Amino acid sequence: MVEIISKRDGPRREDMQVKRLIEQNRSTIVQLADQISGGGYSASRKPRQQPKAEGLIIHVGGSVSPATEPKPSIRVTMNGRVISKDQNTGRQLHHIGDVRNRNGEQIFVLATKQNGFFSPVDETIAEALAGLDGSRLTATYTEEQLAADIGAKLGIA
Repeated sequence: MVEIISKRDGPRREDMQVKRLIEQNRSTIVQLADQISGGGYSASRKPRQQPKAEGLIIHVGGSVSPATEPKPSIRVTMNGRVISKDQNTGRQLHHIGDVRNRNGEQIFVLATKQNGFFSPVDETIAEALAGLDGSRLTATYTEEQLAADIGAKLGIA
């Protein structure tokens, strides 16, 4: 046998009894709340007066700082991303490629569509760095030297 219990319209009888009990004893409840909170309950219930301005209010709108010419540099991050970043702001300008581990060797992979990157580098950058794509990093050819070679090919000091 299955019993179907459906919600009745309107509030339940138990809820109405509890609400009535609370309303009848509201003053005692407030008194206890003030006693426990040290008067904080009633103070929090009072409407607060909004602060009013006195005298002149002057807002100086800051203008956008003049855009400085970006000073790019090449960097290999800890997670193997090879990026061009602005030395003035620290923001990334371009993602050039990745240093990936292939068969136990660290290899530089240029960010091109052929290498499976969704956001490839510009054609001019790809042409300039095509010779470095697939370069192996070893104890004699380090990440710093790779960054220096990329900077030299792109004309970044």
